Parts: sequence; structure tokens; C-alpha cells
Amino acid sequence: MHLLDSELILNPDGSIYHLCLQPEQVAPTIITVGDQDRVSAVSKHFDRIDHMVSKREFLTHTGIYNGHPITVISTGIGTDNIDIVFNELDALLNIDLIERKVKSVLQPIRFIRIGTSGALHSDIDVDSFLISTEAIGLDALLHYYELSFSKKEEIIKNAFKTHMGNINDVYCAAGSPELINKFGDEFVKGITITAPGFYGPQGRSLRLKPKDDSFFDKITTFNIHNNRITNLEMETAGIYGMARLLGHQAISCNALLANRSNGLFSSNPKKTVDQLIEKVLGLIF
Repeated sequence: MHLLDSELILNPDGSIYHLCLQPEQVAPTIITVGDQDRVSAVSKHFDRIDHMVSKREFLTHTGIYNGHPITVISTGIGTDNIDIVFNELDALLNIDLIERKVKSVLQPIRFIRIGTSGALHSDIDVDSFLISTEAIGLDALLHYYELSFSKKEEIIKNAFKTHMGNINDVYCAAGSPELINKFGDEFVKGITITAPGFYGPQGRSLRLKPKDDSFFDKITTFNIHNNRITNLEMETAGIYGMARLLGHQAISCNALLANRSNGLFSSNPKKTVDQLIEKVLGLIF
């Protein structure tokens, strides 16, 4: 099917609309980070950088690491940006932009998120690293797509909704077993909450009070088959859902910079993130 100009939007130079990238500027292994500044913190470890492209909040470096092609891109904050980034990265590798047709042979992509997050339980140390085995999305992104959920994902979602009581519809999406197994026992593992905001949606209160004062207590007491919610952030559920919809693999690795239970925050967050970057890069290939 020929994709219309209004659906597959390209810039005058033929690059994809938001990311401003050409197909040859993207590798099939992609590290996603939220913060633009974290892109160079990753790419400084590359053997070389071949492409550097910036538009809006999306900064991309593509090069070679240990002999393998690799891309790191900043997504900005939130699953609305994940929708843009994942659709456009997939289009670059799996749609012929000149013919405006999906390719007959699709290129699988490995997405590795290197992000920051806040731990929910006092026994999870600040500055430790966590892999999200599943993520519960409080956002609306996956409700706009037809995604088949596994039995385990449905069980977690339904148990969470029952536990929370008055909560809007949610979804649960799991990370790729191949990547989670590859990373082995190097990380804490747990269920992640992906919220559509940083303050009220995560139970924080400055001048505005969250609608549900018991939100934090509820999520910290949730447990299903000895699986608990370990952390809160703003992208992982969207990453897991979009990757599976598009036939790709994804894993979310989190530097736990805060502990919401005991009110602590990392004394050296940059050092912690740098250590996570080095650990992840050592496990990718």
C-alpha cells in the first residue's frame, strides 16, 4: 500500500518528519535516553560517531561500538514522544521512503532504554540499577493501538485495577524475554509504573494536591505472586508496547536516583547514570 503524504510525512530533504533522520543514519541497535545531555554521555564510549542529528528534543548519534553499528537517541519525556520516536525509527528501517511502501523483509530492532527512576521500597538502594520486567501504563498511548496482551499481562493489569479501586483504564506490557535473560542477574528486577506526569500522576504534592491521597500507599502495597511494583517513571510501558506492536525487542534499564519511601535522592546522580551506561554497553553485544 502506498502511504499518503499526510501519513508518512517527510522533510524537503527526504528525512523523517520529527527526527530529521535518513535511513542510513540509524542502526538496528538503538539506545533511548530521555535527556539530550545523556546522548553524548553514551556516545563518548563509541569507537566512532558517524552521524549527529538534532531537531527539537530529539538528538541522535549513530556510530560504531566494539565493531557493531549502534544509535543513541533522546526521546524527551513521556509516552507521547515514545509514539513519535518508535514509529519514525521503525519507518526509517522498514519503509521504503522513496516508494512510500512497507518493505517485504522487515528489519528487527533492539531498543535499550537507559533511564532514571524512583524506587518505591526502603529496601531498594538509591544508586542501584533495575530492569523493568513488566510496566503498568497509566497513560493512554496503548489504548490507541490493537495490541494482544499475554495472560500474565492481563492478570497483572486486572489485579492492579482491583487493588487501586478508582483508577482509569490501564494496560500492562512486558519487556522482551530475550533481552531480560541476556542481562541476567546484573540488575534488580520488578514491575514499573509508567505515569503520564511527574507530580500529581506520581503522587507528588507541591502546591497542588493529588486527587487520590492514598495513591502512593496503594502502589507500594500491591503484590501479585510475590511480584511488586518497584519504581515509577514516564516511558517504559509505552516502549514495551510499541516495540512489541512493531515486532521489535525492548528492555528498560533504570538508574534509581530516588527512594520515595524514605525520601532520599542520589548525592551524585551523574556518576550513577554514567555507571549504568557503562554496564549496559558492556552487556549489549
